[in-house]
Amino acid sequence: MKTLKLRLKDKHAKQLTAISGSVNFVWNYVNELSFKHLRRTGKFFSAYDLAEYTKGSGEFLRLHSQTIQAISETHAKNRKQFKKAKLRWRTNNPKAKVKSLGWIPFKKSAIKHLATRQSGKKALKSTIQLSLASHQKLIIELFDSYNLSLYQINTLELVQDARGRWYACITVKAQNDTKAQGGKGQIGIDLGLKEAATTSDGDTLTVKQTQKWAKKLAIAGRAKNKQRAQAIHAKIKSTRQDLIHKFTTKLVRNNALIVVGDVKSKSFTNKKTKLAKSTYDASWFELKRQLDYKCKHAGCRFDIVNEAYTTQTCSSCRQISDSSPKGRTGLRIREWTCECGVTHDRDINAAKNILAVGLDRLAEGIPSF
Repeated sequence: MKTLKLRLKDKHAKQLTAISGSVNFVWNYVNELSFKHLRRTGKFFSAYDLAEYTKGSGEFLRLHSQTIQAISETHAKNRKQFKKAKLRWRTNNPKAKVKSLGWIPFKKSAIKHLATRQSGKKALKSTIQLSLASHQKLIIELFDSYNLSLYQINTLELVQDARGRWYACITVKAQNDTKAQGGKGQIGIDLGLKEAATTSDGDTLTVKQTQKWAKKLAIAGRAKNKQRAQAIHAKIKSTRQDLIHKFTTKLVRNNALIVVGDVKSKSFTNKKTKLAKSTYDASWFELKRQLDYKCKHAGCRFDIVNEAYTTQTCSSCRQISDSSPKGRTGLRIREWTCECGVTHDRDINAAKNILAVGLDRLAEGIPSF
């Protein structure tokens, strides 16, 4: 199973925004109902319990019954995942201080792929029929870069971005889905701020998109041009995603073992440091997320290991010398020479040690974190 994200035509935006208002109404109802039940009985409602209270509401809200079930299931899952008694309210009121992005879930029985046709030399466009209440049908057209006719559609969620554009996130099972094959090498990755990632082979990933667009963002902010600011943020996000995708795809294609240090973003984003913006820009979580699912698809081994002392330890003699960088004060040291005579690039040395830790774990048969 995998998820495909496809852009919808803008002509559907107004209708989908109206439907998402009904979805928000159901979400807020089950959110309040679940919270009151918890406060009264000390027990959480399951998705099955919530279904009893939402039965028959589809006709009034013009939503498919399984869409309402999907809302309840997602609410129960998120409440359990985030360990909260009550989740955040959803609203698409333009006057609200915090506006929720549109979201409309559909299950398999409410989805029907009608056709895929070619528009121009390469572009494909697909038409999908979605079921609403009272046998009403919602016909959506989307830009099909994957050719949906090759896949078996499982579920579909219509989601909205900050600029009001709608996308279809479709989970599919390919009929002839052969796994991509990874390489035969092995590599360690050190996550950092100067370079988002540095490999033990010396390759680097530089993101820093927020810094690149900082001046234009500031101009848009002073001019109170919200639309321009949203467009810049979308550009930053898409560029960052593209850079990370290219980097991770190359790693998976060339290696059978990929080892990453377990650096946590939280230790760099607290009020005691001034590294929050650089940390968020580095997108370590997204990098690890992509490596995880790409390695599973390609049959590679992906491990996250304890990176303690990997910067200070010499990857040649495996000793910690007095000249090695230590603590936050040593962040400015980018190159150092060990007492054994070997000169190291700080990040490459750490990546080599991270790979060594991963290999030691494999040799000992200890499971990864």
